[in-house]
Amino acid sequence: MHLAYPAVLAALLFCVGLYGVLARRNAILVLMSVELMLNAVNLNLVAFDVWLRDTLHSGQALTLFTIAIAAAEIGIGLAVVLMVYRNRGTSDIDRLRDTAESPTTPGPGADDRTPEHPEAAAA
Repeated sequence: MHLAYPAVLAALLFCVGLYGVLARRNAILVLMSVELMLNAVNLNLVAFDVWLRDTLHSGQALTLFTIAIAAAEIGIGLAVVLMVYRNRGTSDIDRLRDTAESPTTPGPGADDRTPEHPEAAAA
């Protein structure tokens, strides 16, 4: 088997995944694109393992570890996306970038006599 066929396929899969990460605005689609990129890397690992005729099959073993880590990553990532969607009502990445405190909230060490605390201002 020629090494060029799986390598080209893996490169195409990786490019599609990279496009999905850079162009998509939905967090779930971004996670799917990351998984596509990881699968392209797995395809390369297995293809080079077969091409090099490794007796230990280290490429295939590393692929199994990568699949396990990818499954854990997608589980945690989906849990985070679902919690953010419940709290904010959207999974649009552009709207989620502003996760810092609002500018009207006083930061640490701020004076307590702000308009947000009328009882402190009246004292």
